[in-house]
Amino acid sequence: MRHVALLGVLTALVVGSQFTHASGASEPLWAYGFLTAPGPGDLAGRQNPPAGRVIRPDEDRDNQLKPRHVPGSAASFSLVDVRDGQNVIDWFPGDHPPMPDIVKHGPASLGRAKRACGSCHLSNGKGRPENAQPAALPVAYFMRQIHDFRYGFRRSADWRKPNTNTMINLAMSMSDEEIRQAAQYFSSISWTTPWVQVVETEFVPKTRIAGNLFIATARDRTEPIAGRVIEVPQDEEQAELNRNPRSGFVAYVPVGSLARGEDLVTTGGATFSGGQVVSRRTLACTSCHGRDLMGIDDVPPIAGRSPSYTARQLYDFQQGTRNGAAAPLMKPVVAGLTEEDIVAITAYVASRPPVRGFVPATPTHQPPVIDTSARVPEPRPRLVSSR
Repeated sequence: MRHVALLGVLTALVVGSQFTHASGASEPLWAYGFLTAPGPGDLAGRQNPPAGRVIRPDEDRDNQLKPRHVPGSAASFSLVDVRDGQNVIDWFPGDHPPMPDIVKHGPASLGRAKRACGSCHLSNGKGRPENAQPAALPVAYFMRQIHDFRYGFRRSADWRKPNTNTMINLAMSMSDEEIRQAAQYFSSISWTTPWVQVVETEFVPKTRIAGNLFIATARDRTEPIAGRVIEVPQDEEQAELNRNPRSGFVAYVPVGSLARGEDLVTTGGATFSGGQVVSRRTLACTSCHGRDLMGIDDVPPIAGRSPSYTARQLYDFQQGTRNGAAAPLMKPVVAGLTEEDIVAITAYVASRPPVRGFVPATPTHQPPVIDTSARVPEPRPRLVSSR
């Protein structure tokens, strides 16, 4: 299947060689969890310290030790348990296979400084907006990313983001066997239920930023969205305090971004004249990631995943801080994208159901057929925007 995906990309490059290029995107600060752009005096993000089983002296001791519960689980954990990054809690062990040591405890070579994969990415691998979502990724793709972190091919375009440096350190500390075990574990977890609710709106709730994550401080939407994507927990207590792996996120996106994103994702933003494509803004995401956006071979699935994470990857590719063997395939995709394009693409991709075989709507203006298997006119229900 890999050669089919590559053939689709190369064909698209030839057929859609006339692209409408922009000067590139300004940094989507919202995706990195910052309010201001990095300055010359800003230091690189410090690695997150290992979080063992400790009681924080600046918080109420009894509150940290009292048993906590989440809906649907018979388990009981305290805040001290939840925050223990070297012993990952498991509210729903029936939702996934048994966690290997690398996922539950971290790289053995780090000893007391280790940090478990599941402490950030959760036991089910669905992750959070400030990190990645490794669940259901192809084994080969997962392993390639860890090696890219290890060998310096992958870093953050915003050097202030600390968990990228944490990942680099972990990748350098993992044995080849631990990498294989983590890859096979996360790959074996299916992802068929929505994790992000995408809402088109002109206004968002007021928020604060904690650990590069936006958290709503009010229910009412009173702050202009201002062309951003603002992704917040559906339930702050469940997501933040309990690390409930069944409690997802809400992504507020600008009005009109879903329709614009659909055009970019399915046609590359093609412009037509006389029935022919005369220019494209980018390459259609469906060319490589499949018409259902669920991946092909070792090309990863992207449907239904965090728009904040996806936006960071697009910008990192564009800025040349994400490299590696497969990066050249993404270079023509991101070359001319603006921040508005990144918002639209990631909003639309996040809104798509993570279900194998799902087919996006047929574009209003269908470009010349490159691969007939990718042009099955199977309409879907239209999106309903919420305001």
